[in-house]
Amino acid sequence: MNLFRTRIPCTPITRTARTSILTTSGGALNHRRSASSKAALYPGHIPLNWFENGVMAVGSAFMALADPRRGDMVAALGETTAGPSLPRLRDIMLASPEGRQILKDRPRINSTTVNMDQLAQMPEGTFGRAYTTWLERCGVTPDTREPVHYIDDPELAYVMQRYRECHDFYHCIVNLPVSVDAEIAVKYFEFVNLGLPLAALSALFGPLRLNSTQLQRLVSEHIPWALRCGGTAQSLITVYWEKRWEQNIDEMKKELGLWDAPPVKWRKPLKEAKAAAEKRQQQKTHVGPVT
Repeated sequence: MNLFRTRIPCTPITRTARTSILTTSGGALNHRRSASSKAALYPGHIPLNWFENGVMAVGSAFMALADPRRGDMVAALGETTAGPSLPRLRDIMLASPEGRQILKDRPRINSTTVNMDQLAQMPEGTFGRAYTTWLERCGVTPDTREPVHYIDDPELAYVMQRYRECHDFYHCIVNLPVSVDAEIAVKYFEFVNLGLPLAALSALFGPLRLNSTQLQRLVSEHIPWALRCGGTAQSLITVYWEKRWEQNIDEMKKELGLWDAPPVKWRKPLKEAKAAAEKRQQQKTHVGPVT
């Protein structure tokens, strides 16, 4: 999800969907001409004027709350409410050698740019191996992130895209699965660590989907962990994860000031995920090295 965490593929938001949101507010379409006259600044960019941005923010919030599986609406909400948080994150990246390199290289994270088979062959205890085991255990892929559409500055659009594509790394390194309660815990962590309004909205409204037992654990265990860990850890937007695949994950946690979240229920036991990763490693070893 991003708001309430969904990992099913969603149809990317189209101009038709955008029009349907804008038409929900009286004369909104009368304001489209100024936005339509702007030139797109990067592939997929959809310029909005201030009025359209406000209508899109309200409309996408309503639709995301009504159906948290609408990843396109959640993404639109994140972009239209980002405000000054993205320039602040960009400045944090510019102040870090690692962050500056990310902005220079602009790497992307998906199954095309990351060799998952190669990561699966890394030694146990490395970040790369831990990440592939996490994907296996959660039954997800890195290919479900919506592209950015509504951020006007190309560099800030990349910062938002980077945040989205690194989100699973945060789950992995603090040992949390893909579930509603785990996602809310990560959103509290993200809000304290990164300061994005979307994370705050998710943290605020996400608990409405929890039962009483889950809510009690969230308040007593996960929120205190998220506030302490997120507040003291290095800003994770500055971490060049792709250059750290071979790093020991425990050493990485110590370096970044992270520690595991309180445990929650996983959909697949760790030993099953490790066994699946080891089987994949053996199969690749049998057919030859990864090139």
